[in-house]
Amino acid sequence: MNENLAALVPELALVGTAVVGLLAGSWLPRRRQWIIAVLAAAACAAGLVATGVTMVTDREQTVFAHAFAVDTATDFGRLTVLGALLLIAGMSVETVRGHKRETEYWVLLLLTGAGTLALIGANDLLTLFAAYLLASIPAYALAAYAKDERGTEAALKYYLMGALLGTTMLAGTALLYAAGHATLYRELNTALPTAAYGLVAVGLIGVLAGLLFKAGAVPAHFWVPDVTDGAPTPVAAYVTTLPKIGGLIAGFRLLHQALPGTDVNWPLLLGVVAAVTMTLGNLAAFFQSSVKRLLGYSTISQVGYLLMALAVATRTDLAQRSLLFYLAAYAATNLAAFAVVTELPHARTLDDYRGLARRRPGLAAVLVVCLLGLVGTPPTGVFLGKLEIFSAAVDGGFTWLAALAVANTVASLFYYLRWLAPLFRLDPAEPSATALAVSGRWSAATAYTAGAASLLLGVAGGAVLPLTTGPLLP
Repeated sequence: MNENLAALVPELALVGTAVVGLLAGSWLPRRRQWIIAVLAAAACAAGLVATGVTMVTDREQTVFAHAFAVDTATDFGRLTVLGALLLIAGMSVETVRGHKRETEYWVLLLLTGAGTLALIGANDLLTLFAAYLLASIPAYALAAYAKDERGTEAALKYYLMGALLGTTMLAGTALLYAAGHATLYRELNTALPTAAYGLVAVGLIGVLAGLLFKAGAVPAHFWVPDVTDGAPTPVAAYVTTLPKIGGLIAGFRLLHQALPGTDVNWPLLLGVVAAVTMTLGNLAAFFQSSVKRLLGYSTISQVGYLLMALAVATRTDLAQRSLLFYLAAYAATNLAAFAVVTELPHARTLDDYRGLARRRPGLAAVLVVCLLGLVGTPPTGVFLGKLEIFSAAVDGGFTWLAALAVANTVASLFYYLRWLAPLFRLDPAEPSATALAVSGRWSAATAYTAGAASLLLGVAGGAVLPLTTGPLLP
């Protein structure tokens, strides 16, 4: 059995730093708690370096009795998650600096990041569920970090939905084990095609329920707008980005590795879920006036597009690369938008952004790039990601779903323009200077960095796409 701990350096770096940070933070004075933030950033950087070495040296392998796979999907997912964690850390500095629970914030962020990384490489049902718990439980606490009324309500909804669907996921795991007499994907691959149809179908739906909760897809989406609106903005940026990366890559691996030969028509099921998710997210976002709730419903619609790759996971070779690239492009674009919102803490509604282009032209430019990028406007990374994922859907026989996604993309332009229009409005009713007051340089730097990454992924996508291709290890 391969027990090579070196294969898990990114995950171990986050967990180890979380433990060290918690112990060190108990002794450090409050004015020195920033040291834990530096340790967290160093852990992410170390994980990025280790992932780069793995990709360059082609050290793909499965470890611990094949329960965890280190392959193309794992490595590219690690790059996306760790890069996103660094961006979230950057926009969190002003929010948590000097807070009496500053250390706890960084520790929780590291732990939930480690859980997300574990989800990405999970190659066994029990590993998948353990990763689900590690990614979820710290996130519930983060949602209530501000300890105000809205944050507490948001965290309670988040926890209750997570507990319900986590239990459902565990029940589904038990049913798949009963059907296939195994938890490893490679063993389920050979056992499930001859297992009882009903047992496999119900078990799969149960496991997918937990993963759809992580991604924020219908019907497990109810928590998304409330948590996005009630949690601190950096935490909202986290819950609309990282759980999607972990949940969707984990779902893709499960479907591709464990269920390709079953009679259960899960491609049609996921196609319908994708269609409903993108449509509902867009319709709900149309008349939102709160910028955070608008981004919350926007992220639901984006999950609908991403689920198209899961629906054709075993039908086309384009599915994996389209999913991985879209996730990276979406992460950069979404985090840039949230960094702008973090930088302008008093601008809570669309009208509060009136005149931003005149007062803060740099932030306005980033917001234009982000919102048009989320629509899928060239030359942003999301444009290339959508092009890839629509091509994968057509190649996989879901032309009707690709057509619906195009229609939803056009419709989404409406509510993004509702936010963009006030930026350039110069009427006398502009909000006071307080509404557009900035919080500090860290959030602004994060916004510029993430916005530039979104553009770079669009311009240099041809160089990035080859990194997303490669077989999944059994």
